[in-house]
Amino acid sequence: MQRDTQVFDIIRKELERQRNGIELIASENFTSLQVMQAMGNVLTNKYAEGYPGRRYYGGCEVVDEVETLAIERLKKIFNCSWANVQPHSGAQANGAVFLAVMKPGEKFMGLDLSMGGHLTHGSPANFSGKTYHAIHYGVTPEGLIDYDQLEAKARAEKPKMIICGASAYSRDWDYARIRKVADEIGAIVFADIAHPAGLIAKGLLNDPFDHCHIVTSTTHKTLRGPRGGIIMLRHDFENPWGIKDPKGNLRTMSQLLDLAVFPGSQGGPLEHVIAAKAVAFGEILTDNFTTYARQVQANAQAMAKAFVAKEYHLISKGTDNHLMLIDLRNKNITGKKAQETLDKAHITLNKNAVPFDDKSPFVTSGIRVGVPAITSRGLKEEHMQTVVDLIDKVLMNIDDTALVSRVSGEVHELMGGFPLYPEL
Repeated sequence: MQRDTQVFDIIRKELERQRNGIELIASENFTSLQVMQAMGNVLTNKYAEGYPGRRYYGGCEVVDEVETLAIERLKKIFNCSWANVQPHSGAQANGAVFLAVMKPGEKFMGLDLSMGGHLTHGSPANFSGKTYHAIHYGVTPEGLIDYDQLEAKARAEKPKMIICGASAYSRDWDYARIRKVADEIGAIVFADIAHPAGLIAKGLLNDPFDHCHIVTSTTHKTLRGPRGGIIMLRHDFENPWGIKDPKGNLRTMSQLLDLAVFPGSQGGPLEHVIAAKAVAFGEILTDNFTTYARQVQANAQAMAKAFVAKEYHLISKGTDNHLMLIDLRNKNITGKKAQETLDKAHITLNKNAVPFDDKSPFVTSGIRVGVPAITSRGLKEEHMQTVVDLIDKVLMNIDDTALVSRVSGEVHELMGGFPLYPEL
C-alpha cells in the first residue's frame, strides 16, 4: 500500500510545532511515547459493544482483558469500587451522568461558564442547558467560589443535582460543604475533576470521592493520558432517589451509569484508546508520577508568583492546582489579542473569560495559563520566571512584529534543551 505522505507530512509538522513551542494550554499535556503507541494498534479493528463478559459481538476475549485492566488500574488510583472507562471524552462522560440521573427539564446547578465553569455544566449552548433546567452559582469579587450563594440557591431552588468542578478555576474545592447542603435538600453531588485529577490522584488536593456521589474526569490534562473520559464511584449504592432505568426498573448507581454510556449515549467503545488509558493509568500508579504531580503544583505556584511580581492580575491572587486565570484589563490587552500574538512567538495558551467580564466570549478580557505540558517537558520552578519574562516581553510590545519574531527564536532555543519524543 502506498504511504499517504500528505497526511504524515502534516503530522510531522504538528510534531515540530509541539517540539519548538511553549505549551501552556491548561487542558493539554504530552503523553508518554508508550501511551501513543498503545493508541495505534490492532485493537482499533475490534468492535466491542457492551462490557467485559457482556458483549454483543464475538471475539472480544482479548479486548475484555485490556478493558478490565484499565478499570482495575483506575479503581486503584482513586480507591474506587467501580469505574467505566468507555466514554470518548469528558463531555461524553458528563452527558452519561445526566442521562443516568436526570429527566429532561429537571433542575440542576453548576458553576456559571462565565465564572470558570464548563460547557457541560449548564451552558445554554450545550445539551446540558438545552435539555435540563440549569441554574448557576458564581464566584466572589475575589474570584473564589461563592459558597454562600451556592447554599442559598440550593435551598431556594432545590435542584436534583449539584455539579462541582470547573475549566478555569485555580483553587481547591470544599466538597464537604457542598455535600452538606446537598444532603439537606436531597440532591446528588457530581464532581467533574477533569482538570485537577492528576493532583487529586496523588493526594495534593482535596478528595472529592469522600463527599461526592459521582465523579467524572478526562484522561488527558493532568492525568497525562490519551484524550478520553471516565466515570467513577468510590462506593456503589442503591440510589435513594428512586431513579429507574429506561424499562422502569430500580437500579444501583453503577448500573444506571453503565446503561447511560452504552447503549444510552455511545455504541462501540474505542478499545485502542482504552488500551492507551490502561498504559497511562499504570504510569500514574508509579512514584515517578507522584514526583511529576508535585512538580506541576510547584511550577504553577512559581509561575503565579512571577506574574504577580509583574503586576498581572491573577484571579483569586494565585493557584492551588495546575492553572491560573489572568485578567489583562489593567494591561489594556484583550485575551484574543494576547493569544494571537503569543501564538506568533510559539507560546500557546487560550483566551478566556474572567469573572464579571465586560467583553464577549470571542474576545475576552483574560487568558488561561497551565503548566502540565511544560512540566512533562522537564521545566522546573527556576524556568517559570523565564517563561513569564518571554510572555511579558510579547504582551508589553504586542504590536512590535520584529520583537515577537525574536522572542520566537528565544522560545525555540529554550525548548531545544527539553527534547520531546527524541525517538520519533
